[in-house]
Amino acid sequence: MSHEVTIIKEIPLDGTKKGQITVSKIDEPYGTGSDSVASIGISLSGDTTPEWKVHIPMGNIDALVEALQSIK
Repeated sequence: MSHEVTIIKEIPLDGTKKGQITVSKIDEPYGTGSDSVASIGISLSGDTTPEWKVHIPMGNIDALVEALQSIK
């Protein structure tokens, strides 16, 4: 399975020395023809491979951003 990953932004993870949040777009993450997703990865050590990640379908991004803004 091949997919294209485009890193959109790397954000220093507050409260850590080297941690980071990586926001990426992944095309065809689940195989040919699958819809693109936004990927949010968290690495406490700053490694390029995050310890945690979540894939958000593109159709859910607006609602997710709205929910995150309401927390702030």
